[in-house]
Amino acid sequence: MTENLIEAAADEAVTLTSELIRIDTTNTGDPDTVVGERAAAEYVAEKLTEVGYEISYVESGGTNRHNVVARLPGADPTRGALLVHGHLDVVPADPAEWSVHPFSGAVQDGYVWGRGAVDMKDMVGMTLALARHYKREGIVPPRDMIFAFLADEEAGGKYGAQWLVSNRPELFEGATEAISEVGGFSVTLKDDVRAYLVETAQRGIRWMTLRVRGTAGHGSMIHRDNAVTKLSEAVAKLGNHRFPLVVSDSVREFLDGVTEITGWEFPEDDLEGSVAKLGNISRMIGATLRDTANPTMLTAGYKANVIPSVAEASVDCRILPGRLDAFDRELDELLGPDVEREWMELPPVETTFDGALVDAMSAAVTAEDPGSRTLPYMLSAGTDAKAFQRLDIRNFGFAPLQLPADLDFSALFHGVDERVPVDALKFGTRVLDRFFRSA
Repeated sequence: MTENLIEAAADEAVTLTSELIRIDTTNTGDPDTVVGERAAAEYVAEKLTEVGYEISYVESGGTNRHNVVARLPGADPTRGALLVHGHLDVVPADPAEWSVHPFSGAVQDGYVWGRGAVDMKDMVGMTLALARHYKREGIVPPRDMIFAFLADEEAGGKYGAQWLVSNRPELFEGATEAISEVGGFSVTLKDDVRAYLVETAQRGIRWMTLRVRGTAGHGSMIHRDNAVTKLSEAVAKLGNHRFPLVVSDSVREFLDGVTEITGWEFPEDDLEGSVAKLGNISRMIGATLRDTANPTMLTAGYKANVIPSVAEASVDCRILPGRLDAFDRELDELLGPDVEREWMELPPVETTFDGALVDAMSAAVTAEDPGSRTLPYMLSAGTDAKAFQRLDIRNFGFAPLQLPADLDFSALFHGVDERVPVDALKFGTRVLDRFFRSA
């Protein structure tokens, strides 16, 4: 009977994921064009209250920016609570580029399709299905569980996790550990051996604006103080710069684990070349070997024959744990004093791959996939964990999915034709159930 009930919850996770995708929660980062998370938050709130949860439905400022938090009491209230958080917003998608409409939530060809399928309405669907299952069946987990469904992760969490940590920290009272997105997914290594990557670290984020000032004038004249020219030179210098290779503890532990499984070596004199052996996942792992600073937008001028007095560029910087001071020194050397810098910054996240929670993750995965391994890794991007570490919560990425060996999973994040396998959703729901009951 218990097995049938969890399979029913797994089926519901697929349905919930599809229905959540159909709710457009596009986050452009621009208040004038953000759709907002309100409709999805109302959907989640209804699904939770329907089975008896008391929820906190929190409007965090801005238009249609809403969050939902609920707590399930555990058997031992003296233990630290487990926070399970997921974001409701998604990045934009152009329907003209997709095989199916990005907000269709289509279930076809063995996949659930649409924007947010892997980032991260799949985890929201699995979490919501299990939260409902536990309440309906009267299942009491070992410790308190806090379920948080959040706004604005795709733009840094100003109206979501960051706002809640600053203004409503009592919602997370007692939480000592947390799980969320971009971890627990499988990669197939040598001889069909699967490793499930648990995120234990992530690079820091700095979204930076470069600004150069010059002398305005007529475009037909000779100009030695052209802001566009000076900015272009600075952007090219920064965009072409290669920061030094650094092997962080979590990256080394991941590579050592792969060596143990496969026998592949990762010599430091050819580390980037040897990481290429990892196939599709090599892009994600390779991006954690050094800091990056990628120019993304340029803004200057208002007419073809007018030299502007100001030119600006946006740069997406990602910084390894422990590298912030060195990163700043390199920027000073590259850009010099004439390039102004402003930024929004979120710190790196890092923890160790050990302890009872990690043991529970590994046990839950291997119970569903015997012979597999769990390995720690560093995420090249960032998540709402950056906010929750301010509350001294230990953060992991663990949204388990068993993936086809030939699926380029990392390319699906923010990509065209984002989709998640139906079987992977059901697998992940079963793994999370085992994990929640033992964590």
